[in-house]
Amino acid sequence: MKKIITLLVLCLFIIGCSSSKKLIKNSFSAEEVKLIMNADSLKPMRVYKINNKRDSLLLRTKSTYIKPNPKNPILQNFVKRLYATVRDSMSMGVGIAAPQVGILKNIIWAQRFDKENLPFEVYLNPKIVSYSTKKQTVKEGCLSIPNRTDTLNSRSYSITIEYDTMNAEHKSETVNGFTSVVFQHEIDHLNGILYLDHLSKEMKETKP
Repeated sequence: MKKIITLLVLCLFIIGCSSSKKLIKNSFSAEEVKLIMNADSLKPMRVYKINNKRDSLLLRTKSTYIKPNPKNPILQNFVKRLYATVRDSMSMGVGIAAPQVGILKNIIWAQRFDKENLPFEVYLNPKIVSYSTKKQTVKEGCLSIPNRTDTLNSRSYSITIEYDTMNAEHKSETVNGFTSVVFQHEIDHLNGILYLDHLSKEMKETKP
């Protein structure tokens, strides 16, 4: 009887381990895993640009849900590499979204200009649940749109966002001012939208 129980426990352990590995791998496609794991966490990734046809197609594709899992080594490596990319001397942006490095998952880094020491923070599955009617005028650029900045008048001054943390906590908060623009810009990327789309809309609306 003891041998049978031991065998059953061993089988359950093996099945459990297999399921965990499958769950971790299924968070990303095989191609994405290869892209993420081809270097360590300190290595920046290539930023996709709209002047490259293949890159542009991906940048126009909607990203998908990512399961928050602090035990997922692929997710851990990716968020660190995404941070290394936005802070790289060649980029030095104030935010970045996963699609900008070829990964179609709902993950962004955003610099919090509304907090002490202006920290960068990572957000999983962020979405905007409300926009203020009050607008603000801001100059925007984008790591995926080389050598260009434009002034937009259509960004909301205040937004309420919901998101998951790396520790699988679901949170909500209201963000104001320029920090809200960073979130609006990066969450747009997750939906295949570039700031140029807002600019085009503004120009159409101002035409007599």
